Amino acid sequence: MKFKKFKFKRIKSTNNTAIRIIKKTKYNLGMVVSESQTNGRGQYGRKWVSSKGNLFITFFNELNKNNLSINAITKINCLLVKKSLSSFTSKKILFKKPNDLLIDKKKISGILQEVIFIKGKKFLITGIGINIKKNPIIRNNPATNLQEVTKKNISKLSVENKLKQLFEKNLSKLYKNN
Repeated sequence: MKFKKFKFKRIKSTNNTAIRIIKKTKYNLGMVVSESQTNGRGQYGRKWVSSKGNLFITFFNELNKNNLSINAITKINCLLVKKSLSSFTSKKILFKKPNDLLIDKKKISGILQEVIFIKGKKFLITGIGINIKKNPIIRNNPATNLQEVTKKNISKLSVENKLKQLFEKNLSKLYKNN
């Protein structure tokens, strides 16, 4: 399964844009990537701080043929992001419930999943933010970024391509098994 890529310079939210694409087109499978977000969203209605140079990506797919629980899908998606990050660093990456990834007890990535129903179909929206070049400064919530951790210049496109490859491979497996 191949994700159709929708690329933007600046949008309010990759998740909101994915929902709009589902509503206005016939695409049931895709990914939204933006250079910047002006109104990124996190868990529990929190704002996702979208610093320039970081990765903001949302994958969307139809769920009607899939019998997995949302909790199971959340774990799988966190593992995919962790696997992607592991290809750039040997540092230990920990999962912090419900949807964060940490290196050295500092947040490097967050995932926002939403299930929506449009035109009688069920869709999973998986928004992923990865700190590649900058850390947001959030009180009581230390963060890090991939370049700080690795001491290397990491291309945002290389992280995006690795994620896309892992999500496509995993989605194909999920639908073959169900």
